[in-house]
This record gives sequence, structure tokens and C-alpha cells, in this order.
Amino acid sequence: MSQANALERWINEIAEIHLPRWDELPELDLYMDQVVTLVERYLNPLMSQSKEKLLTKSMVNNYVKLQLIPPPIRKQYSRKHLAYLIAITVLKQVVTIKEVKQGVVNLTKITGEKNAYNYFVQEQERAIHVVAASLSHRHEFCFESQDIEESKLALKMASMAFATKIAAEKLVEYQSGEEHE
Repeated sequence: MSQANALERWINEIAEIHLPRWDELPELDLYMDQVVTLVERYLNPLMSQSKEKLLTKSMVNNYVKLQLIPPPIRKQYSRKHLAYLIAITVLKQVVTIKEVKQGVVNLTKITGEKNAYNYFVQEQERAIHVVAASLSHRHEFCFESQDIEESKLALKMASMAFATKIAAEKLVEYQSGEEHE
């Protein structure tokens, strides 16, 4: 399959992406290996195949130590753990673990864990669908309908990712009361 066909297939795949809502996550508690496998399965279509593992046992253990997720009960992880791990795995791609923790704490405090998680996956899907549409139509990302050359598309997307990343960092900083005067 040509690279152009592979890219088109991936664009079509992410255009239809559905991340599991809270009530779609398994009700039964899972062991570490099952959790890691499930998170990988949910997020694999979104991530570059050249990257390392999205989630490892060591990462999960570190998130417990950092109090990003609650400790497992009798070595088993619940729906709540899965929701946190999905959000952390996605968010750490663009912000620091400290910023992930601040953002998660702020949002869950305001809306509760279930609502915060559902809002998170809905927003991820919206953003992914916008990017997929932009790639599919080869036009300026969200701002103009002017056609752009495919050779410049990666730079445009990377530039947009950086701009969105710094805005997200600043918003988390302001929301957690750490803004500097």
C-alpha cells in the first residue's frame, strides 16, 4: 500500500474514532496486564506506530506513587482507573505530568469523575474530527479554506499543536492559581 493510501486510511479511521465513555468502560475490575492492553487498544489508532509503548506497568505504578490515580484494590483496577489512565496517556503527549495532575484535579473537583472523563473524551473526539477533516480536505487548519500543499501540511499541524499546547499550559496555570503577575 502506498504512503498516500495509508495516510488516507488513517485519516478515515480517526474521522470515525470513538473513545469509550465512562459507562462503556468495563464494569469488572481488571489486573494490570489487562488494563495496559485495554488502554493500548483504545488509543492505538491515535498514536504514531513509531513511538514506544503508550502505557506500561511501570508507568501505572508511577502514576499511583504520584497520586495521579488511586491505588489498586487487591491488585485490581476499576473503571475509574481506566478512565484516569486513558486521560493521562493522551494528555501527557502534550503537557507535563504536573500539568496533567493539576488539570485533572481541577476538572474532577468541579464536575465529578464521570462527567470530567466523558467531557474529556468528547473534546478529544471533536478535536480529532476537526484535524481529520482538515487533513481530508487539505485546507488551512480551522481558519481558512485555502488549499495548501501536502508537503507543508505536517508543519502546519505541528505549528497548530504547539500553539494549542502552550495555550493549554497557560490555562492550566491560571486555573490552578499559579499565574505570575
